[in-house]
Amino acid sequence: MKLFKSKNMDIRKLIILIIGVLSLAACHKDLGNYDINMPVEPKLLNLDSVYTASVGDSLIIKPKIESADAANIELQWKISVMEGNDVLYTGPALRIIFGLQAKRYSARLTVFNKANGMKYFHNFYVDGGTEFANGTTVLSIENGITQFSFVKPDGSVQARLYRAMQGKDLPPNPTNLFLLRNTFTGGTLLGYWIITKNGGIRLEPNTMQEDPKYPNTLRNNFFTTPDNLEVGSLISHPQGVMMGVVNGKFYGGTTSTWDQAATYGMFGLPADGDYELAPSFVMSFTQAATYFIGFDRNRKQFVRINLYGAPVYFGTQYSVSSTTVFDPTNVAMDLVHLEQLNNADCFAFCKGTDGKIYELKFNVQFNGPFTFTPQHKRLFIRQELINENTKWSGAKNGVIYIANGSKVYRYNPVNEELRELATSFTGKTISMLKLSDDEETLMVGTEETVSFLNIATGMNGVFIKKIEGIPGAPVDMAIRK
Repeated sequence: MKLFKSKNMDIRKLIILIIGVLSLAACHKDLGNYDINMPVEPKLLNLDSVYTASVGDSLIIKPKIESADAANIELQWKISVMEGNDVLYTGPALRIIFGLQAKRYSARLTVFNKANGMKYFHNFYVDGGTEFANGTTVLSIENGITQFSFVKPDGSVQARLYRAMQGKDLPPNPTNLFLLRNTFTGGTLLGYWIITKNGGIRLEPNTMQEDPKYPNTLRNNFFTTPDNLEVGSLISHPQGVMMGVVNGKFYGGTTSTWDQAATYGMFGLPADGDYELAPSFVMSFTQAATYFIGFDRNRKQFVRINLYGAPVYFGTQYSVSSTTVFDPTNVAMDLVHLEQLNNADCFAFCKGTDGKIYELKFNVQFNGPFTFTPQHKRLFIRQELINENTKWSGAKNGVIYIANGSKVYRYNPVNEELRELATSFTGKTISMLKLSDDEETLMVGTEETVSFLNIATGMNGVFIKKIEGIPGAPVDMAIRK
């Protein structure tokens, strides 16, 4: 029995030894010489990352292919269209009439090697454009008639464009021109709005036709249209909608749906409350919250409005730090104009019962804890400059540009310095003031002309250039780049 166990043990050892040798042999590095034939990748030439196409014109992209047998290569083209059918094309060159809207489209070229089934990809973009894709639009009033004109990048003016294209006149008494973009979606272009005292027209930005997709009149932009329309003032919100005072009430364009929906930007019911707002108000916008400062012209008090999905009226639901300087809930004056500089200091110019103009400075915290801090009340230093024809434009650097008659002034509220800008307008009445987006240029409108002034540090409004040939007196303008 002992001998049998010993033999079994020897056999097991022998088996383990054999397995070990085989395992070592399997781990031995394979030094064999193999030929691997990888397919040759086609080399693409004459391809860009972005192509520009004008609506109605030919779009031709003709790449050159090397390192492959052209007979075995098939090119498959695809332009992705979110709101419609994709553009599909097969051929050695893309040759189509570009009939899409003037937008940016993602596109892909697939290089298919029919000999081995391999596919290679090249992604690019197609930018659709029209003759109106770049330039300046100007809203003006000519002999009592509202005019809308387009200025090409070379400075040539297509005057009275709306009248020429539509065969009719715009509503009278123009006030504002907006080019709306939704900055929350990368700057989606949503159209032009021409606003007048009692109405407005919406234009498709690439055709300048009345927009067929969205409501194309201000009256139709209300879910429930008021009996009468009297626009106090409107401003553009960064989400590409208008907000402001109509018939003394505060309205906000809806943003609760996709910005390509026909109802996007329409006005619902106004902010509920017992109030009648003066036309002038300010909006303070941050990514966290948005609020508005208004003025109830009946009670002569500053009021708070917050944007909680839609505008909500809170009236004087705020605490006042002190009423020693002035009482914001009982100003006892009429508001002429309201400015807020850099989402901070506010300046209200009010007309007292004595007929004089007073400057009120204050700060608010209307996103919480809902406080109002009066800072000063004083007579404005140049009474004669402020009347119903005064033009205003407040800058983030803390100064306010004021125009009256034929002169433009730079007003610094810190030291009450009022300095006339360097450029003379030779007696022409100023009808428009507008800051550029970077606030280094001031656009000044006079009869038939828009002048561009340099207001960068130390420049004091020196002349840069001008656009001539505008029909009548400019009221507002928008620049599309």
